[in-house]
Amino acid sequence: MTSTSPGRLSLRPLGLRGPAECEASEDPLQPLAGGPLAFSHCEAIWRAAGESRRSVLPLAAVVSWAEQQAAGQGALATEILERLGRPRGPLGGMDLDQPRIMGIVNVTPDSFSDGGDRFDPDVAVRDGLAMLAAGADILDVGGESTRPGADAVSLEDERARVLPVIEALAAAGACVSVDTRHAAVMQEAVQAGARIINDVTALSGDPESLAAAAEAGVPVVLMHMQGQPQTMQRDPHYDHVALEIYDYLAERLDACAAAGIAAERLVVDPGIGFGKTLTHNLQVLEQIAVFQGLGCPVLLGASRKSFIARLSQGEGPKERLPGSLAAILFALQRGVQILRVHDVAETIQAVAVWQAMTRAPSGFLAADSSPRPLL
Repeated sequence: MTSTSPGRLSLRPLGLRGPAECEASEDPLQPLAGGPLAFSHCEAIWRAAGESRRSVLPLAAVVSWAEQQAAGQGALATEILERLGRPRGPLGGMDLDQPRIMGIVNVTPDSFSDGGDRFDPDVAVRDGLAMLAAGADILDVGGESTRPGADAVSLEDERARVLPVIEALAAAGACVSVDTRHAAVMQEAVQAGARIINDVTALSGDPESLAAAAEAGVPVVLMHMQGQPQTMQRDPHYDHVALEIYDYLAERLDACAAAGIAAERLVVDPGIGFGKTLTHNLQVLEQIAVFQGLGCPVLLGASRKSFIARLSQGEGPKERLPGSLAAILFALQRGVQILRVHDVAETIQAVAVWQAMTRAPSGFLAADSSPRPLL
């Protein structure tokens, strides 16, 4: 791949493999986000003047290409490779050397999956504590549904829903995140004990959000959404969905840096189901490793989403656990660090098996056994 004009470069890690496969590989490898996965190839996408070029290259060829380019282009490729390999975390004191599970606690009457189940604050606290006992690392408390077609909620209603729940869960020792797009709720939630802000508008929906998040000093999840909840599923369009999301999140990371929010406090979420068709969602999942090039932890929120039913037999939200786990395991194999889920215990079991299989000795013989003659 050659280019001499200014443009945008993205690198998607390919040939990802776990520790056992790495031991057997003769290819040069680079750890992805500090491991345990490593990659041997990259899909390099160069976009300039309305055109794009794509090449799949061995890692060594990417490094060689970067060295041969003009200073600006070569430095960009080298920087992206460094971001791809850079270990993630800790995030708010939480190591990211293993997948982290974010349990969803919706204190709403109208969320797409569990609306009304936890609208009573006491029930929300009870269920949040059950998720904590099951092994959730983070509890994500939200008081405004952002499902397709959802209406906005007043600040007063959102406060009344989330603050008592956050306070109770934080007092019980939980790491709580607040799922909100409103600066005032962010500030009050952090005062009530929230340790993470999760914003579906990537701190762009409220003009005070950037300043509020900077002042709060806690980690922030920046999610991509095309449009607003009321309209986002009305014929969403992209030319290159994953790359356009990548560009948007890169711009939001720059905005956060300008506002004084340290890079190590930021997480990116490509926003499965938010202003995306079935095809868009599948393309984002398939290419989700490209977001590691932003240098931040990547969060996936695919739990119970409608694309699962569209690929299957039209199951209702609470019947989509198998499809949710399939998406989760696919994303784990591409380096995703944080999983936002409804079904905590089931997800933890699936992740535990995935981790064990990823780290299992390669070959037919156990690691501590010796070859013996067949005859």
